[in-house]
Amino acid sequence: MAAKIRKGDKVIVLTGRDKGRTGEVVEVRPADARAIVRGVNMVKRHQRQTAQQEGGIISKESTIHLSNLAIADPKDGKPTRVGFKFIGEGNDRRKVRFAKRTGVEIDG
Repeated sequence: MAAKIRKGDKVIVLTGRDKGRTGEVVEVRPADARAIVRGVNMVKRHQRQTAQQEGGIISKESTIHLSNLAIADPKDGKPTRVGFKFIGEGNDRRKVRFAKRTGVEIDG
C-alpha cells in the first residue's frame, strides 16, 4: 500500500495526551505502522554517561501510531484524509497525494 504519511509531512495528532498538537514527521516505520513526530509524544529516558554523551535524564520523541495522525491540509492547516490520483499522460504519468477536504495536492 502506498504511504499516506511520509517523512517531512506536517501532521496533527488526533488522539492521546498530545491531541491537537502539530509537528513534522522525522521518521516513518512502515513495518510497525508508527512514526516519530518532532516535539510530540515526548518521553524521559535515563542515559548512561559515555565518552561522547553526558549522562542524566533526557527528553526525546517516542513513536506514535499512524492511525493517531492526520496530515494537515496545505490550504487551511486542518486535519484531512489523503487520496491518490494520477497526473499526466503516457510516460509522464505520476501518482500524487491530495487532501480530500479541499482537493489540493500535497506533494506537487
